[in-house]
Amino acid sequence: MGRPGRVHSREVVPTTSHLEGVPDVLDVRAIHASHADFVWCSLQRLGVWPADLEDALQEVFVVVHRKLASFDGSARLSTWLFGISMRVASAYRRKAYRRRERTVVDMEATAGASQLDSPEEALAAEQARARLASVLDELEPARRAIFVMFEIENIACPEIAAQLGLPIGTVYSRLGAARADFSKAALRLRRREEAGRGR
Repeated sequence: MGRPGRVHSREVVPTTSHLEGVPDVLDVRAIHASHADFVWCSLQRLGVWPADLEDALQEVFVVVHRKLASFDGSARLSTWLFGISMRVASAYRRKAYRRRERTVVDMEATAGASQLDSPEEALAAEQARARLASVLDELEPARRAIFVMFEIENIACPEIAAQLGLPIGTVYSRLGAARADFSKAALRLRRREEAGRGR
């Protein structure tokens, strides 16, 4: 994982210490210090391409700086940050599509291809990664993030709920929906591939 960049802001919003995960004095620097890694990982899980991660991270904290006064503590800070990350990730993924770049899942896995025994294995692995990235790109961002965390990163649902500030039932519900969406997207891809071979 790369190193999150620095955020320079002294905007301060007072808050109360009983809110879990929220500093006593809420400012952008304090949020960055305590949550930059969480935002970085969230952007990766939401499909931001590695070359865009640093810029996307900075954009999230630009939004945090602009919207900080509107944070009232009714939701967990991590949940609020995850919502901002989803919106920023969606914008960056649209840019990536226009540039025809691969998604983060594809790029992260590419490094392991050189360890395979033969060019045929490397090609098959690359094709499998491309298919996985294509299917994941069809998932709604919030569902995609939970799917990646559970199915690819092997994070347990209670930990996902804690990280994202969600009720455990919501995590299970989104995971179930993501699995269904993944299966449908995989079937659509398979049919497109079969139609292409039939031409």
